[in-house]
Amino acid sequence: TWQTYRVSHTFSENNASHCSDCFYAQPTDAEREVWEQVDVVLKDAKGILDELQAYKGAGQEIREAIQNPNDEALQEQAWAAVVPLVGKLKKFYEFSQRLEAALHSLLRALTSETYDDPTQHLEREQALAKQFAEILHFTLRFDELKMTNPAIQNDFSYYRRTLSRMRINNVPAEGENEVNNELANRISLFYADATPMLKTLSDGTTKFVSENKNLPIENTTDCLSTMASVCKVMLETPEYRSRFTSEETVSFCLRVMVGVIILYDYVHPVGAFAKSSKIDMKGCIKVLKDQPPNSVEGLLNALRYTTKHLNDESTNKTIKSMLQ
Repeated sequence: TWQTYRVSHTFSENNASHCSDCFYAQPTDAEREVWEQVDVVLKDAKGILDELQAYKGAGQEIREAIQNPNDEALQEQAWAAVVPLVGKLKKFYEFSQRLEAALHSLLRALTSETYDDPTQHLEREQALAKQFAEILHFTLRFDELKMTNPAIQNDFSYYRRTLSRMRINNVPAEGENEVNNELANRISLFYADATPMLKTLSDGTTKFVSENKNLPIENTTDCLSTMASVCKVMLETPEYRSRFTSEETVSFCLRVMVGVIILYDYVHPVGAFAKSSKIDMKGCIKVLKDQPPNSVEGLLNALRYTTKHLNDESTNKTIKSMLQ
């Protein structure tokens, strides 16, 4: 297919052999300004993941308060437990806005008319391509952690219910200044989504394309399909795979591959699963299925449930059955 041969030769054969270098790529002078802006955001990403991983929730305090509605001490304990947690949830939501802005900066750089095609962009702007990959890796990891933590939505729902009750009773609410009603609505919508960070990036990529009508849409979709192909080639070719220093590098590549497929599916008019798609979906799904099942179930679910075009009539039946 186009992408396997062309990308294998022009990018993967030249670069996948030292594509681990891409993991350590230093920005050129031309990349530096955008790279530094994005680096500030990425530096905070690890802390966000650590906080989310450690998020335990206030389930016990909330249950006791609900079961004993007339016990003021238990109501106060639950409120005291939930307020700092809501501060964290607000912080995660605000980080999603920063991440979207960083994504826009990278897309502007990687889809500009500076070079003739996305392969040249990815070859010559490896440090920016790596940052784009890091954003996708963070996004899928964040959503995997969020999906397995029901406490997040429970805590926020309890906070909102308690806050509205306090307002009705004219009780001053400590922490209300932090999350006003309008912000609470936005945060609530954010966490209501199964994969909130991915939705933020998908919407952000769609918005980028619609706001940059002077840029051919292919500049964006070809950049995404090229990245998907590079990840696939690196993962399925023993010669390149053997150079990965750890399983974490494999996970990184898998998450990036799935992330760019989902963005492509949102932005491309007919999506990633159509015959005319420049992504070898059968090959990508096969790469995922070749991994230990427990390590990729979340990524397969992301393709099943967060893509836009999988259930279109034009989607090949083999692809649908591979994802069942």
